[in-house]
Amino acid sequence: ARARLGAESALQGVTSVHFTGTIEIDGANARTIDIIFQKPIRQRITVTGPELVEVIALDDYDGWSQRTNPKNPAQWQRTLLDAPQIKRLRAQAWDNLNFFRGIEKIRGSVRLDGDVTVDGVACVKLVFTYYDRIQLTRYFDKATARLVKTETETGVEIREEGEMMASGVRFPKKVSNREKSGKTVTMTFDKITLNEVHPAADFAVPALPTN
Repeated sequence: ARARLGAESALQGVTSVHFTGTIEIDGANARTIDIIFQKPIRQRITVTGPELVEVIALDDYDGWSQRTNPKNPAQWQRTLLDAPQIKRLRAQAWDNLNFFRGIEKIRGSVRLDGDVTVDGVACVKLVFTYYDRIQLTRYFDKATARLVKTETETGVEIREEGEMMASGVRFPKKVSNREKSGKTVTMTFDKITLNEVHPAADFAVPALPTN
């Protein structure tokens, strides 16, 4: 699966990944999305719409979110994330920066769970477990190592479509997350950039205003 994504030298050389594109819920309400992952374990997601700008950020073991009115930046609300939220963001950041390898470094594990058929494709099932309860179950095409489907422990089904190459590494063009309720959140990327250097302040919890 790693070899399908890119040469080992390219994968090991990734220090940051920057996605830009759009996000939609059930095919409507399109907004712009900007996602940054940076080693060792940092991420920042910014979703911008006409009425609201939402930021979720992780700086190793510190996580925070902020909602701002773009028409009046003085109207904002900031929240510190709790431990379960931070663990999930850490797993997400690690996952996007390390390409299926090294999960044991954050006390995770991978379990081979047999052969299954998904959408008529013969697949190998692998269960990636982060911390105590966070799991990503991945189904890889046995013939090509293509990722056919991912499931979370909460029942969300993740599908990838299309391909984009960035500095020799293969990424999906579109990622759709379908919840048990049927609600589907789809991200479509128009640009992916590797190995930019993003300031630490982009991820750190912002200081409170002094006035």
